[in-house]
Amino acid sequence: MVIGCVKEIKNNEFRVGMTPGGAANYIGAGHKVLIETTAGAGLGFSDEEYKQVGATVISTAKEVWDSSDMIIKVKEPLEPEYQYFRKDLLLYTYLHLAADRPLTDKMLETGVKGIAYETLVENGALPLLAPMSQIAGRLSTQEGAKYLEKPFGGSGVLLGGVPGTSKAKVTILGAGVVGTNACKIAVGMGADVTIMDINLERLAYLDDIFGARIQTLMSTEHNIKKAVAEADLVIGSVLIPGKAAPKIMKKAYLKDMKPGSVIVDVAVDQGGCCETTKVTYHDDPTYVVDGVVHYCVGNMPGAVPRTSAVALENATLRFGLQIAKSGLEDACKANSNIYSAINTYDGKLTCEAVAQGFDIPYVDVHGLF
Repeated sequence: MVIGCVKEIKNNEFRVGMTPGGAANYIGAGHKVLIETTAGAGLGFSDEEYKQVGATVISTAKEVWDSSDMIIKVKEPLEPEYQYFRKDLLLYTYLHLAADRPLTDKMLETGVKGIAYETLVENGALPLLAPMSQIAGRLSTQEGAKYLEKPFGGSGVLLGGVPGTSKAKVTILGAGVVGTNACKIAVGMGADVTIMDINLERLAYLDDIFGARIQTLMSTEHNIKKAVAEADLVIGSVLIPGKAAPKIMKKAYLKDMKPGSVIVDVAVDQGGCCETTKVTYHDDPTYVVDGVVHYCVGNMPGAVPRTSAVALENATLRFGLQIAKSGLEDACKANSNIYSAINTYDGKLTCEAVAQGFDIPYVDVHGLF
């Protein structure tokens, strides 16, 4: 199979879908790898490093797209890339279709076979989403702490305080992978942490792990409203796999929050869990609503590309190799977990959660091949 990797064109996205190490794995398995020139430059991988493992460096994205059987990316394609879509092209990347109707429509129109990292389920978990969730969760606390600083528009509170002063109060909405990692860093920085979820078993687990260092609360409207009013930093980390994030953080709550408090909405890729969320970018990451600083960067792990690209490839490589070896259809038959990653197939929407959100007919991919 001919496998291509192009340079990401999203604003301030420095990650790459394939490292030289990953390219070596595909080439060692007998595949041809095409890399767009400077695709890895944002995280320090030179064209020469790709050439040394046997990859072919191509001067334009168009050549890579047109010559490849499978394209491996990090982020969802943007509108300038839609022109490269074609029937039977395999696209292996984060898609986040629930928050992007135009991309969904274009993939269906062109017949692209879309394989989404974020919906692949294995043993009840999301192994291709997990590494970026870990990074985004840890970054959310780090960025929240920074934007609490007065020069960045915050209230001027140090997350962990110092002896004789109050610690910052951190409220985390959602106790999944993102929320747990946000909690880990917030506790480590000495903050006063409250974490909420609708899953009591998950809260019990975190209570066992962190003990008296955190407060766990059931995620109800009453508890959310009260906790965010007291918080210096609110981290939104709600996820319903494949679906748009529920808007559990209401605009009306902002008027009761402290001036200069900060919201970091990690759920922004799925539309955000705050009613006031809009996508921002690393070069202009914040905006203010009702005196509350909002940080809603849609590709947070792109800020630490060296860590995140390697972590992502660690998770995605084994499935990519299976698809490249056998083709998508036979790879699914050999590893049924891959079925769950297929969001579009030959013009049909095969992710039920996305179909429900857009009221588009859903087709069970198991019946298509």
